[in-house]
Amino acid sequence: MAFVRRKGNLFYLVHNVRRGGKVLQLHLARLGDRARITDEVVREVSKKHPFVELNWRALREHLSTRVDLANPNAPAVQKLVSSLRALNLDLAEIFPPLLRISESPAVSRELLVQLRLLQSTIQVKLDSLAVDAGDSAMRTRLRGLARRRS
Repeated sequence: MAFVRRKGNLFYLVHNVRRGGKVLQLHLARLGDRARITDEVVREVSKKHPFVELNWRALREHLSTRVDLANPNAPAVQKLVSSLRALNLDLAEIFPPLLRISESPAVSRELLVQLRLLQSTIQVKLDSLAVDAGDSAMRTRLRGLARRRS
């Protein structure tokens, strides 16, 4: 069974193997300062360790539940907010005329593709937050109605 282990400020994907009656940890991949399993990590581990069978979906699901967004002082939340602020500032510095006069049309196209992808990802997240907030507001209203009727 593979799992993610934190060592210092870094995360690693490890797998326990038994050799000669002893359990050894096989380090499959260094995940960096954020425990995230990308497609690149999957390819790299599958290539380096073809005989190790991993449930990638379960590992990704486990990691997605580890981030505690309810605690505003959690390091993961602080880092996420900091990254969003930095991205916002970086994007604010991009001027459309610079995209048009770029030396490389391929760079301009790739930047536009990535910006559109970011826009759609942000919209999906905002929509899911709105639904969650709406559900919460609806539950609150229903509780209030139920109290008035009793």
